[in-house]
Amino acid sequence: MIEVSDSPHQRLATLSTGLLHLHKSLLDSERAAYERDVARITSTGQYLQLVLGDPWFAWLREISQFIVLVDEARDADDPPITAVDADRLIGEARALLSPSEGGGSFHRRYYEALQRDPAAVLAHGTMMQVLAQLAA
Repeated sequence: MIEVSDSPHQRLATLSTGLLHLHKSLLDSERAAYERDVARITSTGQYLQLVLGDPWFAWLREISQFIVLVDEARDADDPPITAVDADRLIGEARALLSPSEGGGSFHRRYYEALQRDPAAVLAHGTMMQVLAQLAA
């Protein structure tokens, strides 16, 4: 069970940690699918280049950018993060992480990842628990 402080800063730190775990799981899932369907990835440098520039991984940039947004809000001193700001970002995370077979690119690809990869399902479940605790 994750302890969640009432501090907006701590709530966003918890959100960021959960998002990073989910992001890593989704990256691992996409790497495995890429290697199965396209070609073997032979180095960390090649993998980084694919993640940054290949259309196969493009859908994950939406969650990457959201993690940066959360971390920037958390680190902002002027003005400091408020409870309203934290609630808004937590709500945006909840909306982003709603897989949908018929949704936009991110939501559809997220749905597909959850259909094929049990590790992604577990990471999604953990993230849903984090969001539930942050809403409590």
